[in-house]
This record gives sequence, C-alpha cells and structure tokens, in this order.
Amino acid sequence: MESIKDKWNNSDSYEYFMGRWSSLMAVSFLEWLNVPAGKNWLDIGCGTGALSEAIEKQANPHTLSGIDASKFFIDKAKQRLLKPHIYTAATVDHLPFENEKFEILVSGLAFNFFPDPEKALLEIKRVSKPKAIIAAYVWDYAGKMEFLRYFWDAAYSLDSNTKNLDEGIRFPICNTEKLSALFQKMVLKNVVTSFLDIETVFKDFDDYWNPFLGGQGPAPGYLQSLDTKSQLRLKNEIQQRITLETDGSIRLIGRAIVVKGTV
Repeated sequence: MESIKDKWNNSDSYEYFMGRWSSLMAVSFLEWLNVPAGKNWLDIGCGTGALSEAIEKQANPHTLSGIDASKFFIDKAKQRLLKPHIYTAATVDHLPFENEKFEILVSGLAFNFFPDPEKALLEIKRVSKPKAIIAAYVWDYAGKMEFLRYFWDAAYSLDSNTKNLDEGIRFPICNTEKLSALFQKMVLKNVVTSFLDIETVFKDFDDYWNPFLGGQGPAPGYLQSLDTKSQLRLKNEIQQRITLETDGSIRLIGRAIVVKGTV
C-alpha cells in the first residue's frame, strides 16, 4: 500500500479531476490576498496553471514566473497563459532565480507536496525582496474538502490500510495552526490564516466519480491500484453515502486553508 506513488504525468487527467475546482479557488485566493497591481510574482508549484491564469487576468502583474516539478504540467500552464512568461520545470528547494527577485510569492494547492516545507520556505525567502508577501493555500483535507472526504471515508470503511494514504492524515501541515506556526518559525511577519470555501457541483454521480479514474494524485492513484471488483465496491460504497439533490446533482463544499506573511 505504501508503495503507491503520486503521479503527475498527465495534465489533461489532472485538469479533469481537479482543474475546475482549483480555478475557482485561485480567484477566491487572490481576492483574499488583495495586493496592488504591477508587482513581480512567482507561482511555486504552479501545476497546470490555474493560479497563474488568475494572476495574469486579475492581478495585472509586472512580471510573472512559475515553477513546477512536472514538465507536463509546466507545458500545460504555458498553454493557458496569454503572454510568454518565464515558466520552467524545477523543484522548490532549488529555485532557478537570483536573490531578492520577487515581491509576491504564492503557492496554490502544492505546499503539502513539498518534501521539506521549512527548506522550501528558506529558498522562497531567498528569492523574495524585502517586505515581500509569501502566501499559500492547501485543501482542508481532514475537514471540508468534501468530495475527497467522501472518497477516503468510504475507502477506509472497506480497507483500513488506506489510512496512511488519506490526505487528511498524510498531510498534517494542512492545518491553520501548523501553517501559522511554520510561517512564524521561518521568521515571517504579520502571519494570517483563514478558510476559503467554494461550492463543488457535480451534475450527477458519474460526474463526481469519473474524474477519479485518471490516476493523477493520491486518491485517483489509489483507485488505479485496485482491481475492477474492488473499484466497483468503492464506487458503490460512496454512492450509498453521498446525498443527491432532487435533480440528481451533488453539491459539496471545497474548503481551502490560506496563509500569508511578509518577509
């Protein structure tokens, strides 16, 4: 079970699974961040570019750069941006930029995947200008990220070995107190945390279930590791737990935890 690895090699499957929700959350995050136009931005762990696209459209950046460990996701991010910004495949612990380059440094739905968050923040601070803003958001996996909670709660009821795969347990950093403590430990000032909610709407159960079949990320990766019979058992278990609206749709909360501080 612990040998199951997260896959990040198919940008289209990831977009189908998470893209529509990450795009909505990116807009809410920028409204919460509320920074002036004309700044130099860095998107760290940019994925397929949901946050970068929102920055380009809403924040009127002077410059915009991004990095992600997956070349496949970098290629997708470049495709969705209107201008030729500097986007490159790189890891957060070796950012390919000079010291004190950026004024706004953000990370959307990626911070919990960084192998060493403290080392990541040190490197992020290195490329931050004095008084720069560093901010991030992660899903509230253990709480109100409901479409994933239905999946893992059902999976655990069928197989207790899934406990260590559940993002709510696997990523303890996805917690307001722990994120705040981490930012303060790394000598950031004016640290603030909060919650942001979006509504995740599925037209029917298949619209909820089918995105899990693409294999991109922890839950789809686990599902892909199961045989056909076990996949069907899990599907039926979730279907029994989830509540449909009168029109057959499913309405769930997608909650993110946000944090920001200044250098």
